Amino acid sequence: MKTHVTAIFDIGKTNKKFFLFDNDHQEIYREYIRFDEIEDEDGHPTENLPALQKWLKDVFNRILDSENYNIKAINFSTYGASIVYLDKNGNVLTPLDNYTKPIDDKIINDFYKKYGPEETFTTETGSPKSGMLNSGMQLYWIKQTRPDVYKHVKYALHFPQYLSFIFTGIPLSEYTSIGCHTSLWNYDTKDYHKWVYEEEIDKILPPIVSTETSINMNYNGKRIKIGVGIHDSFSALLPYVRSIKKPFILVSTGTWSISLNPHATNPKLTEKEIENECINYMRINGKAVKSSRIFLGNEYKIQVQKLAKHYNVASDYHKTVDFSYNLYTKIVDNFEHLFFWESLTTETMPKKTKLPYDNFELAYHHLITELVILQVESIKTVIGNDKIKRLYVDGGFTDNDVFIRLLSHYLRDMKLKTTTSSLGSALGAAIAISDSKLNSKFLKDNYSLKKHVPFIIK
Repeated sequence: MKTHVTAIFDIGKTNKKFFLFDNDHQEIYREYIRFDEIEDEDGHPTENLPALQKWLKDVFNRILDSENYNIKAINFSTYGASIVYLDKNGNVLTPLDNYTKPIDDKIINDFYKKYGPEETFTTETGSPKSGMLNSGMQLYWIKQTRPDVYKHVKYALHFPQYLSFIFTGIPLSEYTSIGCHTSLWNYDTKDYHKWVYEEEIDKILPPIVSTETSINMNYNGKRIKIGVGIHDSFSALLPYVRSIKKPFILVSTGTWSISLNPHATNPKLTEKEIENECINYMRINGKAVKSSRIFLGNEYKIQVQKLAKHYNVASDYHKTVDFSYNLYTKIVDNFEHLFFWESLTTETMPKKTKLPYDNFELAYHHLITELVILQVESIKTVIGNDKIKRLYVDGGFTDNDVFIRLLSHYLRDMKLKTTTSSLGSALGAAIAISDSKLNSKFLKDNYSLKKHVPFIIK
Protein backbone atom coordinates (compact mmCIF):
# COMPACT_ATOMS: atom_id res chain seq x y z
CA MET A 1 0.00 0.00 0.00
CA LYS A 2 1.49 3.34 -1.04
CA THR A 3 1.43 6.22 1.46
CA HIS A 4 -0.41 9.32 0.27
CA VAL A 5 1.97 12.28 0.60
CA THR A 6 2.44 15.99 -0.05
CA ALA A 7 5.83 16.87 -1.54
CA ILE A 8 7.53 20.13 -0.54
CA PHE A 9 10.62 21.82 -1.94
CA ASP A 10 12.01 24.21 0.68
CA ILE A 11 14.73 26.30 -0.97
CA GLY A 12 17.05 28.30 1.25
CA LYS A 13 20.11 30.29 0.33
CA THR A 14 22.39 27.44 1.41
CA ASN A 15 20.39 24.23 1.74
CA LYS A 16 17.87 23.01 -0.81
CA LYS A 17 15.51 20.61 0.95
CA PHE A 18 12.86 18.16 -0.16
CA PHE A 19 10.21 16.78 2.21
CA LEU A 20 7.32 14.35 2.12
CA PHE A 21 4.46 14.79 4.59
CA ASP A 22 1.65 12.34 5.24
CA ASN A 23 -2.02 13.29 5.66
CA ASP A 24 -1.41 14.15 9.33
CA HIS A 25 1.40 16.57 8.37
CA GLN A 26 4.03 14.21 9.75
CA GLU A 27 7.39 14.22 7.99
CA ILE A 28 8.13 10.78 6.55
CA TYR A 29 10.99 11.56 4.18
CA ARG A 30 13.59 14.27 3.56
CA GLU A 31 16.72 14.91 1.53
CA TYR A 32 18.79 17.98 0.81
CA ILE A 33 21.56 19.25 -1.41
CA ARG A 34 23.82 22.30 -1.75
CA PHE A 35 24.97 24.00 -4.92
CA ASP A 36 27.99 26.21 -5.42
CA GLU A 37 26.92 29.68 -6.49
CA ILE A 38 27.64 30.86 -10.00
CA GLU A 39 28.35 34.42 -11.19
CA ASP A 40 25.92 36.70 -12.99
CA GLU A 41 26.79 39.03 -15.89
CA ASP A 42 28.39 41.48 -13.46
CA GLY A 43 30.49 38.88 -11.66
CA HIS A 44 28.25 38.86 -8.58
CA PRO A 45 27.52 35.47 -6.92
CA THR A 46 24.05 34.13 -7.52
CA GLU A 47 21.81 31.05 -7.39
CA ASN A 48 22.62 28.28 -9.89
CA LEU A 49 19.15 28.16 -11.45
CA PRO A 50 19.90 25.52 -14.12
CA ALA A 51 21.34 23.11 -11.51
CA LEU A 52 18.43 23.79 -9.16
CA GLN A 53 15.84 23.19 -11.86
CA LYS A 54 17.48 19.89 -12.83
CA TRP A 55 17.56 18.74 -9.19
CA LEU A 56 13.89 19.65 -8.69
CA LYS A 57 12.83 17.59 -11.68
CA ASP A 58 15.14 14.65 -10.92
CA VAL A 59 14.03 14.34 -7.30
CA PHE A 60 10.35 14.75 -8.07
CA ASN A 61 10.35 12.26 -10.94
CA ARG A 62 12.23 9.72 -8.82
CA ILE A 63 9.75 9.97 -5.95
CA LEU A 64 6.85 9.97 -8.42
CA ASP A 65 7.99 6.56 -9.63
CA SER A 66 8.54 5.24 -6.10
CA GLU A 67 6.75 2.11 -4.98
CA ASN A 68 6.34 3.55 -1.47
CA TYR A 69 4.70 6.93 -2.05
CA ASN A 70 1.72 8.32 -3.89
CA ILE A 71 2.21 12.06 -4.37
CA LYS A 72 -1.13 13.87 -4.21
CA ALA A 73 0.19 17.44 -3.98
CA ILE A 74 3.37 19.52 -4.28
CA ASN A 75 4.25 23.02 -3.11
CA PHE A 76 7.27 25.30 -2.85
CA SER A 77 8.76 27.54 -0.16
CA THR A 78 11.73 29.79 -0.94
CA TYR A 79 13.56 32.86 0.26
CA GLY A 80 12.21 36.15 -1.03
CA ALA A 81 13.49 39.30 -2.74
CA SER A 82 14.31 37.37 -5.89
CA ILE A 83 12.80 37.78 -9.36
CA VAL A 84 13.01 35.43 -12.36
CA TYR A 85 12.48 36.98 -15.80
CA LEU A 86 10.82 34.86 -18.50
CA ASP A 87 10.50 35.51 -22.22
CA LYS A 88 7.40 34.75 -24.31
CA ASN A 89 8.46 31.10 -24.59
CA GLY A 90 8.86 30.67 -20.84
CA ASN A 91 12.66 30.66 -20.98
CA VAL A 92 14.74 32.34 -18.27
CA LEU A 93 16.30 35.53 -19.62
CA THR A 94 18.91 36.38 -16.98
CA PRO A 95 20.69 34.92 -13.97
CA LEU A 96 18.84 35.49 -10.69
CA ASP A 97 19.78 38.89 -9.26
CA ASN A 98 21.09 38.26 -5.74
CA TYR A 99 19.47 40.62 -3.24
CA THR A 100 22.95 41.34 -1.82
CA LYS A 101 24.01 42.82 -5.14
CA PRO A 102 24.88 46.53 -4.93
CA ILE A 103 22.83 48.99 -6.92
CA ASP A 104 23.88 52.40 -8.24
CA ASP A 105 22.85 55.15 -5.81
CA LYS A 106 21.80 57.33 -8.72
CA ILE A 107 19.10 54.85 -9.74
CA ILE A 108 17.74 54.68 -6.17
CA ASN A 109 17.85 58.46 -5.76
CA ASP A 110 16.10 59.00 -9.10
CA PHE A 111 13.41 56.53 -8.06
CA TYR A 112 12.63 58.28 -4.79
CA LYS A 113 12.78 61.67 -6.49
CA LYS A 114 10.03 60.47 -8.85
CA TYR A 115 7.91 58.46 -6.43
CA GLY A 116 8.87 59.63 -2.92
CA PRO A 117 9.40 61.26 -0.56
CA GLU A 118 11.09 58.28 1.07
CA GLU A 119 9.20 58.51 4.39
CA THR A 120 5.80 58.58 2.69
CA PHE A 121 6.74 55.82 0.28
CA THR A 122 8.00 53.61 3.11
CA THR A 123 4.84 53.99 5.18
CA GLU A 124 2.65 53.22 2.15
CA THR A 125 4.58 50.14 1.03
CA GLY A 126 5.82 48.84 4.40
CA SER A 127 9.24 48.62 2.71
CA PRO A 128 12.19 50.71 3.92
CA LYS A 129 14.76 51.65 1.28
CA SER A 130 16.92 48.52 1.00
CA GLY A 131 18.32 48.41 -2.54
CA MET A 132 18.00 45.01 -4.21
CA LEU A 133 16.35 43.63 -1.06
CA ASN A 134 13.28 45.44 -2.40
CA SER A 135 12.42 43.19 -5.33
CA GLY A 136 10.43 46.03 -6.88
CA MET A 137 13.70 47.90 -7.12
CA GLN A 138 15.12 44.97 -9.08
CA LEU A 139 12.35 45.46 -11.63
CA TYR A 140 12.97 49.20 -11.83
CA TRP A 141 16.73 48.63 -12.07
CA ILE A 142 16.55 46.17 -14.98
CA LYS A 143 14.15 48.43 -16.86
CA GLN A 144 16.50 51.41 -16.44
CA THR A 145 19.86 49.69 -17.00
CA ARG A 146 19.07 46.83 -19.38
CA PRO A 147 16.28 47.92 -21.71
CA ASP A 148 17.52 45.41 -24.31
CA VAL A 149 16.70 42.61 -21.85
CA TYR A 150 13.59 44.22 -20.36
CA LYS A 151 11.84 44.50 -23.73
CA HIS A 152 11.89 40.70 -23.99
CA VAL A 153 10.39 40.13 -20.52
CA LYS A 154 6.95 38.57 -20.81
CA TYR A 155 6.61 37.70 -17.11
CA ALA A 156 8.47 38.58 -13.92
CA LEU A 157 7.95 35.88 -11.29
CA HIS A 158 8.92 35.87 -7.65
CA PHE A 159 11.12 32.89 -6.83
CA PRO A 160 8.44 30.62 -5.22
CA GLN A 161 6.14 31.16 -8.18
CA TYR A 162 8.94 30.38 -10.62
CA LEU A 163 9.39 26.96 -9.03
CA SER A 164 5.68 26.36 -9.40
CA PHE A 165 5.90 27.52 -13.03
CA ILE A 166 8.58 24.89 -13.71
CA PHE A 167 5.94 22.22 -13.05
CA THR A 168 2.77 23.92 -14.32
CA GLY A 169 3.87 26.32 -17.06
CA ILE A 170 1.34 28.79 -15.60
CA PRO A 171 2.72 32.19 -14.48
CA LEU A 172 1.06 33.54 -11.31
CA SER A 173 1.63 35.97 -8.45
CA GLU A 174 0.56 35.55 -4.81
CA TYR A 175 0.35 37.76 -1.76
CA THR A 176 3.14 36.53 0.54
CA SER A 177 5.80 37.19 -2.10
CA ILE A 178 4.34 40.53 -3.23
CA GLY A 179 4.08 41.79 0.35
CA CYS A 180 7.60 40.92 1.48
CA HIS A 181 9.42 44.31 1.64
CA THR A 182 9.19 44.52 -2.15
CA SER A 183 8.12 48.20 -2.47
CA LEU A 184 5.49 46.95 -4.91
CA TRP A 185 2.37 46.99 -2.72
CA ASN A 186 0.41 49.90 -1.28
CA TYR A 187 -1.07 48.74 2.02
CA ASP A 188 -3.47 51.72 2.04
CA THR A 189 -5.10 50.99 -1.33
CA LYS A 190 -4.56 47.20 -1.13
CA ASP A 191 -3.19 47.24 -4.66
CA TYR A 192 0.11 47.70 -6.46
CA HIS A 193 1.65 51.09 -5.71
CA LYS A 194 1.07 53.80 -8.30
CA TRP A 195 4.70 53.68 -9.43
CA VAL A 196 4.16 50.10 -10.67
CA TYR A 197 1.42 51.33 -12.99
CA GLU A 198 3.24 54.48 -14.07
CA GLU A 199 6.29 52.40 -15.06
CA GLU A 200 3.91 49.86 -16.68
CA ILE A 201 5.59 47.09 -14.71
CA ASP A 202 2.13 45.72 -13.89
CA LYS A 203 2.05 44.44 -17.49
CA ILE A 204 4.75 41.84 -16.75
CA LEU A 205 3.41 40.82 -13.33
CA PRO A 206 1.14 37.75 -13.63
CA PRO A 207 -2.39 37.61 -12.16
CA ILE A 208 -2.58 37.56 -8.36
CA VAL A 209 -4.12 34.52 -6.69
CA SER A 210 -4.50 33.39 -3.08
CA THR A 211 -1.50 31.51 -1.72
CA GLU A 212 -3.87 28.61 -1.03
CA THR A 213 -4.52 28.24 -4.76
CA SER A 214 -3.56 24.95 -6.34
CA ILE A 215 -3.68 23.71 -9.91
CA ASN A 216 -4.95 20.20 -10.59
CA MET A 217 -2.81 18.76 -13.35
CA ASN A 218 -2.03 15.55 -15.12
CA TYR A 219 1.72 15.30 -14.53
CA ASN A 220 3.48 12.38 -16.20
CA GLY A 221 0.20 10.50 -16.24
CA LYS A 222 -0.63 11.15 -12.58
CA ARG A 223 -3.22 13.54 -11.16
CA ILE A 224 -1.43 15.98 -8.85
CA LYS A 225 -2.39 19.20 -7.07
CA ILE A 226 0.38 21.77 -7.61
CA GLY A 227 0.64 24.83 -5.34
CA VAL A 228 1.66 28.32 -6.41
CA GLY A 229 4.49 28.62 -3.85
CA ILE A 230 4.89 30.69 -0.70
CA HIS A 231 7.48 33.05 0.78
CA ASP A 232 9.39 31.22 3.52
CA SER A 233 8.96 33.83 6.29
CA PHE A 234 5.19 33.65 6.19
CA SER A 235 5.25 29.93 5.50
CA ALA A 236 6.94 29.42 8.88
CA LEU A 237 4.22 31.56 10.49
CA LEU A 238 1.29 29.78 8.84
CA PRO A 239 1.01 26.78 11.23
CA TYR A 240 0.63 29.25 14.11
CA VAL A 241 -1.97 31.34 12.27
CA ARG A 242 -3.99 28.24 11.40
CA SER A 243 -3.93 26.64 14.87
CA ILE A 244 -4.05 29.59 17.32
CA LYS A 245 -7.42 31.31 17.58
CA LYS A 246 -6.48 34.29 19.76
CA PRO A 247 -4.13 37.15 18.74
CA PHE A 248 -0.43 36.42 19.24
CA ILE A 249 3.11 37.54 18.46
CA LEU A 250 5.67 35.09 17.07
CA VAL A 251 9.35 35.82 17.70
CA SER A 252 11.55 33.78 15.39
CA THR A 253 15.07 33.77 16.82
CA GLY A 254 18.31 33.05 15.05
CA THR A 255 20.96 35.27 13.50
CA TRP A 256 18.13 37.77 13.14
CA SER A 257 15.40 37.93 15.74
CA ILE A 258 12.16 38.71 13.91
CA SER A 259 8.95 39.61 15.76
CA LEU A 260 5.80 39.06 13.70
CA ASN A 261 2.34 40.48 14.42
CA PRO A 262 -0.19 38.82 12.10
CA HIS A 263 -3.02 40.59 13.94
CA ALA A 264 -1.93 44.19 13.32
CA THR A 265 -5.02 46.42 13.25
CA ASN A 266 -3.07 49.33 11.75
CA PRO A 267 -0.58 48.06 9.16
CA LYS A 268 0.69 51.53 8.24
CA LEU A 269 4.20 51.98 9.62
CA THR A 270 4.95 55.00 11.80
CA GLU A 271 8.25 56.89 11.72
CA LYS A 272 9.26 55.27 15.02
CA GLU A 273 8.51 51.80 13.64
CA ILE A 274 10.55 52.48 10.52
CA GLU A 275 13.46 53.65 12.69
CA ASN A 276 13.17 50.35 14.59
CA GLU A 277 13.51 48.35 11.34
CA CYS A 278 9.83 47.45 11.05
CA ILE A 279 8.58 46.14 7.73
CA ASN A 280 5.34 44.60 6.49
CA TYR A 281 4.80 41.07 5.28
CA MET A 282 1.52 39.85 3.86
CA ARG A 283 -0.72 36.94 4.81
CA ILE A 284 -2.05 34.51 2.23
CA ASN A 285 -5.27 36.53 1.99
CA GLY A 286 -3.53 39.90 1.51
CA LYS A 287 -3.78 41.09 5.14
CA ALA A 288 -0.72 42.85 6.54
CA VAL A 289 1.72 41.23 8.99
CA LYS A 290 3.72 43.87 10.86
CA SER A 291 7.23 42.80 11.78
CA SER A 292 10.33 44.16 13.50
CA ARG A 293 13.80 42.72 13.42
CA ILE A 294 17.00 42.95 15.42
CA PHE A 295 20.43 41.40 14.74
CA LEU A 296 20.27 39.68 18.13
CA GLY A 297 21.69 36.23 17.39
CA ASN A 298 24.63 37.67 15.53
CA GLU A 299 25.44 40.03 18.41
CA TYR A 300 25.06 37.22 20.95
CA LYS A 301 27.56 35.09 19.04
CA ILE A 302 30.12 37.90 18.98
CA GLN A 303 29.75 38.81 22.64
CA VAL A 304 29.84 35.28 24.14
CA GLN A 305 33.10 34.59 22.33
CA LYS A 306 34.55 37.79 23.76
CA LEU A 307 33.37 36.80 27.25
CA ALA A 308 34.85 33.30 26.88
CA LYS A 309 38.20 34.78 25.95
CA HIS A 310 38.09 37.38 28.74
CA TYR A 311 37.24 34.85 31.46
CA ASN A 312 39.37 32.07 29.96
CA VAL A 313 36.60 29.50 29.58
CA ALA A 314 35.71 27.15 26.71
CA SER A 315 34.05 28.81 23.71
CA ASP A 316 30.86 26.77 24.26
CA TYR A 317 30.79 27.22 28.04
CA HIS A 318 27.84 29.63 27.74
CA LYS A 319 25.62 26.69 26.80
CA THR A 320 25.99 25.27 30.33
CA VAL A 321 24.83 28.39 32.18
CA ASP A 322 21.32 28.22 33.67
CA PHE A 323 19.36 31.12 35.05
CA SER A 324 20.20 32.22 38.60
CA TYR A 325 17.85 34.55 40.45
CA ASN A 326 20.63 35.56 42.84
CA LEU A 327 22.96 36.55 40.01
CA TYR A 328 20.19 38.48 38.32
CA THR A 329 19.41 40.49 41.46
CA LYS A 330 23.08 41.45 41.80
CA ILE A 331 22.93 42.86 38.26
CA VAL A 332 19.71 44.85 38.55
CA ASP A 333 20.37 46.39 41.97
CA ASN A 334 22.60 49.03 40.36
CA PHE A 335 21.97 48.31 36.72
CA GLU A 336 23.96 50.03 34.00
CA HIS A 337 24.61 49.22 30.34
CA LEU A 338 28.03 47.58 30.03
CA PHE A 339 28.25 46.22 26.48
CA PHE A 340 29.40 47.99 23.36
CA TRP A 341 27.59 46.28 20.47
CA GLU A 342 29.42 45.26 17.31
CA SER A 343 26.40 44.77 15.02
CA LEU A 344 23.74 46.83 16.81
CA THR A 345 23.45 50.54 17.50
CA THR A 346 21.63 51.72 20.62
CA GLU A 347 21.49 55.02 22.47
CA THR A 348 22.31 53.36 25.80
CA MET A 349 25.48 51.46 24.89
CA PRO A 350 28.82 52.72 26.27
CA LYS A 351 31.74 53.66 24.04
CA LYS A 352 33.47 50.44 25.02
CA THR A 353 32.58 47.31 26.96
CA LYS A 354 33.11 47.37 30.73
CA LEU A 355 33.29 44.11 32.71
CA PRO A 356 33.34 44.73 36.48
CA TYR A 357 32.55 41.10 37.34
CA ASP A 358 35.07 38.47 38.43
CA ASN A 359 33.29 35.50 36.87
CA PHE A 360 31.72 34.50 33.54
CA GLU A 361 28.29 33.67 34.96
CA LEU A 362 27.64 37.18 36.25
CA ALA A 363 28.86 38.82 33.05
CA TYR A 364 26.79 36.39 30.99
CA HIS A 365 23.62 37.15 32.96
CA HIS A 366 24.27 40.86 32.41
CA LEU A 367 24.76 40.32 28.67
CA ILE A 368 21.50 38.40 28.34
CA THR A 369 19.66 41.00 30.41
CA GLU A 370 20.74 43.73 28.01
CA LEU A 371 19.83 41.63 24.95
CA VAL A 372 16.42 40.75 26.42
CA ILE A 373 15.71 44.45 27.05
CA LEU A 374 16.39 45.09 23.35
CA GLN A 375 14.20 42.13 22.38
CA VAL A 376 11.35 43.39 24.55
CA GLU A 377 11.54 46.82 22.88
CA SER A 378 11.33 45.13 19.48
CA ILE A 379 8.29 43.08 20.55
CA LYS A 380 6.49 46.08 22.04
CA THR A 381 7.15 48.08 18.87
CA VAL A 382 5.45 45.47 16.70
CA ILE A 383 2.52 45.12 19.12
CA GLY A 384 1.87 48.86 19.02
CA ASN A 385 -1.61 49.58 20.35
CA ASP A 386 -2.91 46.08 19.69
CA LYS A 387 -4.12 44.14 22.71
CA ILE A 388 -2.10 40.96 22.41
CA LYS A 389 -1.32 38.74 25.40
CA ARG A 390 0.18 35.65 23.77
CA LEU A 391 3.81 35.30 22.80
CA TYR A 392 5.42 32.37 20.98
CA VAL A 393 9.18 32.04 20.55
CA ASP A 394 10.91 29.62 18.21
CA GLY A 395 14.45 29.18 16.91
CA GLY A 396 17.86 29.13 18.55
CA PHE A 397 17.15 31.12 21.72
CA THR A 398 14.46 28.69 22.90
CA ASP A 399 17.26 26.51 24.32
CA ASN A 400 18.73 29.44 26.26
CA ASP A 401 17.37 29.16 29.82
CA VAL A 402 18.60 32.62 30.89
CA PHE A 403 17.11 34.33 27.84
CA ILE A 404 13.69 32.68 28.11
CA ARG A 405 13.40 33.16 31.88
CA LEU A 406 14.26 36.85 31.58
CA LEU A 407 11.99 37.38 28.56
CA SER A 408 9.14 35.87 30.57
CA HIS A 409 10.03 38.18 33.48
CA TYR A 410 10.13 41.39 31.45
CA LEU A 411 6.87 40.50 29.66
CA ARG A 412 5.01 39.25 32.72
CA ASP A 413 1.65 40.33 31.35
CA MET A 414 2.03 38.00 28.35
CA LYS A 415 1.63 34.22 28.20
CA LEU A 416 4.95 32.96 26.85
CA LYS A 417 5.36 29.61 25.10
CA THR A 418 8.31 28.23 23.18
CA THR A 419 8.17 25.85 20.24
CA THR A 420 10.69 23.60 18.55
CA SER A 421 10.44 22.48 14.94
CA SER A 422 13.12 21.83 12.35
CA LEU A 423 10.48 21.83 9.61
CA GLY A 424 9.65 25.55 9.71
CA SER A 425 8.65 26.86 6.31
CA ALA A 426 8.36 23.40 4.72
CA LEU A 427 5.45 22.39 6.95
CA GLY A 428 3.78 25.76 6.32
CA ALA A 429 3.98 25.17 2.57
CA ALA A 430 2.29 21.78 3.03
CA ILE A 431 -0.45 23.28 5.18
CA ALA A 432 -1.04 26.09 2.66
CA ILE A 433 -2.40 23.66 0.07
CA SER A 434 -4.00 21.25 2.51
CA ASP A 435 -7.77 20.95 2.85
CA SER A 436 -7.46 19.85 6.48
CA LYS A 437 -7.95 22.21 9.40
CA LEU A 438 -5.50 22.41 12.28
CA ASN A 439 -6.85 22.05 15.81
CA SER A 440 -5.61 23.80 18.95
CA LYS A 441 -3.42 20.81 19.85
CA PHE A 442 -1.40 20.96 16.63
CA LEU A 443 1.52 22.95 18.07
CA LYS A 444 1.60 20.78 21.19
CA ASP A 445 1.70 17.60 19.12
CA ASN A 446 4.12 18.81 16.43
CA TYR A 447 6.18 21.67 17.85
CA SER A 448 7.16 20.55 21.37
CA LEU A 449 5.10 23.42 22.79
CA LYS A 450 6.33 24.46 26.24
CA LYS A 451 4.73 26.98 28.61
CA HIS A 452 6.90 29.35 30.68
CA VAL A 453 5.85 31.06 33.92
CA PRO A 454 7.64 34.21 35.18
CA PHE A 455 9.85 33.65 38.22
CA ILE A 456 8.64 34.89 41.61
CA ILE A 457 10.14 38.21 42.65
CA LYS A 458 11.43 37.87 46.20
